Amino acid sequence: MIETAAFARAGLLGNPSDGYFGKTIAFTIENFVSRTLLYPSRRIEIKPSAGDIPIWESLQDLHDNTRWRGYYGGIRIIRALLMRFTDYCASEGIALKNHNFTIEYESNIPLRLGLGGSSAIIMATLRALMQYFEVDISLARQANLVLETETRELAVRAGLQDRVVQAYEGLVFMNFPRDLMEQRGYGEYEVLAVPKLPNFYVAYRTKLSEGTEVFHNDLHQRYYGGEKAVIDAMGKWAEIAQQGRQALLQGDTTKLGNLIDTNFDLRKTISRISPANMQMVNAARQCGATAKFAGSGGAIVGTYSDEDHFDRLRESLMQQDIAVIRPQISKH
Repeated sequence: MIETAAFARAGLLGNPSDGYFGKTIAFTIENFVSRTLLYPSRRIEIKPSAGDIPIWESLQDLHDNTRWRGYYGGIRIIRALLMRFTDYCASEGIALKNHNFTIEYESNIPLRLGLGGSSAIIMATLRALMQYFEVDISLARQANLVLETETRELAVRAGLQDRVVQAYEGLVFMNFPRDLMEQRGYGEYEVLAVPKLPNFYVAYRTKLSEGTEVFHNDLHQRYYGGEKAVIDAMGKWAEIAQQGRQALLQGDTTKLGNLIDTNFDLRKTISRISPANMQMVNAARQCGATAKFAGSGGAIVGTYSDEDHFDRLRESLMQQDIAVIRPQISKH
């Protein structure tokens, strides 16, 4: 019996330039985890988790659950991974043993809030498959396989950032230069060894869910359509991430905080921010915290000064149905 896990993630700086030859920094959040259990069985079976079972207490329960989780559970993405994993092994000349199995999964990662919930399910399951079939895949290629599961198999628009940080774990700086991406399909990744992590917080709405595909599809069309403002923003986000790397390594929390705010303010210039998402960022900033999206909306990340400041931030945001946590980040 094999049990594996993968964590939620927050995009700290540079996002959303990861799909556009940019640079980003992100970290994994061990507070939220997706776990996969894999064991031998007579047939291949993917067992549904609580979120896959189509039973609700009322019409309102169905409505709220669907708004929060979306229309699809984890079974379809695990099935898509099995397709991608099989094709990958065939292309690499890897012969898989003819042993069937059952997969079970559970995740407490808030879905559709840009915290990497779907990719965590895929990453945890990929790790289980690698163990079961004794297949060795580099971390960089694991991230690619997870991304391809969503882009190739499910036609979801996404970038590598979530999958890279979930593969490497911790606080990760990512550079996606065009020449490397076109030559080998992945960039340069560095787990940052920061002596003392800043005071990070992550906050998310408990009643807001839009789905990242809406934002990514729009951005993709505008970028490849040659819209100058979007192309220029990608370059600026890459520079923000580069400066953020230096600020983190030097322990310059003031500089880091300014970059976090700048990252979001730039996003406002090229994107329509929903009122609920804008309210969340403003609420955090009104408390004196820095704030930007952790992904494509629904969750934010930023910094605070001390324990009293965190308590004020949490109390203020709780009154607006916004949960606030201190992320547990792996240290390497």
